[in-house]
Amino acid sequence: MQRQDGKFTAIYQKVAPAIFLAPVLLLLWLSSYAYAPGPELPAPEVTVIIPASTSFTAIEDKLAEAGVLRSDLRFRLLAKLMGVNRALHPGEYRFRDRPSPYQILRQLHNGSLIRHPLTIPEGANLKQIGALLCKEGWTTEKEFRATTTDPEFLKELGIAYPSLEGYLFPDTYFLERGVFDLRTTIHTMVTQARKILAATGAASGLPAYGLNTHQILTLASIVEKETGLATERPLISKVFLNRLQEHMKLQTDPTVIYGLANFTGNLTKKDLQTPSPYNTYLIPGLPPGPIANPGRAAIEAVMAPTADGDYLYFVSKNDGSHYFSRSLAEHNRAVNRYQIQPTSQQKKK
Repeated sequence: MQRQDGKFTAIYQKVAPAIFLAPVLLLLWLSSYAYAPGPELPAPEVTVIIPASTSFTAIEDKLAEAGVLRSDLRFRLLAKLMGVNRALHPGEYRFRDRPSPYQILRQLHNGSLIRHPLTIPEGANLKQIGALLCKEGWTTEKEFRATTTDPEFLKELGIAYPSLEGYLFPDTYFLERGVFDLRTTIHTMVTQARKILAATGAASGLPAYGLNTHQILTLASIVEKETGLATERPLISKVFLNRLQEHMKLQTDPTVIYGLANFTGNLTKKDLQTPSPYNTYLIPGLPPGPIANPGRAAIEAVMAPTADGDYLYFVSKNDGSHYFSRSLAEHNRAVNRYQIQPTSQQKKK
């Protein structure tokens, strides 16, 4: 028995250093790889898009194809040692300056994605918003139109109207390729609109004028399209509210344009006589819904119109501002001064 124990001890004394040294050597081997600069990049800046549900092996292949790293067993071992092999985030990544394998894994694990800004201007309608998204390749016109008019999706969002016109708040949103989802993005825009409606009090309606939230958005969209001057918005809002109280037709050109299937850019007398749910020269009251997506200032103008304005008409002065009138006679004189006479002078030239 003593001989066997002595033999085991002798073998252990020979093998033990190697057993304890192996992990140290493995760590040194991995460390030298982990922090070493990667290969020369094919360009000063390389972007890689990793779609959702991409396996680790497929991620490694994409990175290798892009020239960001070389396929190596150590990359997989390093990921397991770091505990991130099952926790890499999909999306679009930017790589510069020969990143090391450790830096690459940290970037993918932290989800340091490229975020693309998309600015929705105040007064943009659904068609224009869709065009912005299509231009950058985020969606297709067909998908955007179907999504923004999908009854089930609208119900999910708590909107009881045929489309999302007026409910996509104009703002700058940051989109990420590889993880972009149209419905999620639209949900974010609608949520932002609801925050603004709550902050301005529009979520509770405008009882003094008998308007609900949808009607406030509708009127705000008209105000948005009628003027770009912040100082005029409360007064223009007041004109429309006065006309509604007097049971007068709103007679506003932007609503007519919105209702035309093929607007040429020049509003004609025939257009004003063409029946449409949005032709406020023919229909009483507000149109059935917003004609654009109004910004906060336009919503605030409806919620806080000019207090003492009793105007019922306004006409463009051709310099971005408007002349406001209390009577039809005064309005006709203003139209003659600012619209008819300048046009006649231009024709003479």
